[in-house]
Amino acid sequence: MKLIHLLASLAIVGCTAVGWFILGTALTVRTQQSGHAMRGEVSDVWGPVITQQHPQAWFDTPNAPGGRAMVLPSSSDIRVKLASDPKQRGLVWHRTYDVAFEGSYVFTNPTKIPQTFYLSFPLPGDTSGLRGFEFRIGGDDSSRAVPAASGVVTRAVQLPASGSITLHTAYGTRGTDTWRYDFPDKRRISDFQLAMETNFHEINFPVGTGSASRRDAGETGWQLVWDYPDVLAAQAIGMDMPKLLNAGPVAARIAFFAPVSLLFFVTVMLLLGAMKGIPLHPMHVFFVSAGFFAFHLLFAYLVDLMPLALSFAIATVTSLLLVSGYLKAVGGKAMFAIALPAQSAYLIAFSASFFIDGLTGITLTVLSVATLALLMFLTARTDWRTFFARRPPPLPQPAV
Repeated sequence: MKLIHLLASLAIVGCTAVGWFILGTALTVRTQQSGHAMRGEVSDVWGPVITQQHPQAWFDTPNAPGGRAMVLPSSSDIRVKLASDPKQRGLVWHRTYDVAFEGSYVFTNPTKIPQTFYLSFPLPGDTSGLRGFEFRIGGDDSSRAVPAASGVVTRAVQLPASGSITLHTAYGTRGTDTWRYDFPDKRRISDFQLAMETNFHEINFPVGTGSASRRDAGETGWQLVWDYPDVLAAQAIGMDMPKLLNAGPVAARIAFFAPVSLLFFVTVMLLLGAMKGIPLHPMHVFFVSAGFFAFHLLFAYLVDLMPLALSFAIATVTSLLLVSGYLKAVGGKAMFAIALPAQSAYLIAFSASFFIDGLTGITLTVLSVATLALLMFLTARTDWRTFFARRPPPLPQPAV
């Protein structure tokens, strides 16, 4: 192997890396443009993040600031069903969902005299439409109300001294990304329970929300319960929809990290090939680099047309035929026996690790250490002073 050939091969890898950077940048820009353009359409159809505020009531009294005494429910029993139903637009999956909400709130008159209570229930804002809306006071099914322009439903009711009344509410709607239930800041929450049912197993509580008090896994999802028997400044309750594997970001990340896999592959092929008497010329490295690049280019544009796994499989088979098949034609079965497992590890396995969050780093580490160990073991007795000065033997003729 000539030193000038090694330097030329590294230059070819560097030029290919520039091409991958351009491809990754183009994918990132295209994904961002598609995501921004489609997010508005998805929000119009499915609604934004849904946030349900805790209801409250008030009565007029000169003893309270502003002449109005605010009262929170003395007891709350809430049922929430979340059904993840993601929608794909362009290269991006949007985490859309359906929610069915039902709540029963008991309000108690804290005074020793009858009061006119104004029960107020704020509906989630900017939703794509409520269905099955209910607002019932006590046992009177005819006691219904219409939301005001502000999205708050208010109804007046007479409560006797220390008397109580139940407000029942229910609705269904659709949202995107996250569902939340918020409480007034630093207020006392008592006898509160929220039970949530999901149709998915991947649960994640948003930042600033509390974890469930009880969890029971079912066949299709989770049964979660939040209990606040008597809490000051209760944490909000929330649930993020399951994370989805978006084709655009995955293809971009694979492209950005592709130079690492090619560098490993070329290093192994150059050293092991030379040790077996099959040195590679820079033109061989050029075609190998093109075969690697074909994988990412094909995968990047197939994901627009077909499922992610199928796109990856087609790109994989194509690149294996190009690179390993080409090296078999160059150096026969001996070169093919090195190229196929090396390409499977450095290109296919390394790229597949991007489909699982958190696996890429450890995969890169394992491949790096394994490659280092392999090369150190195989070249331990190599005389590097003469390695680059030896005249290469003629390439063997490939077997027919």
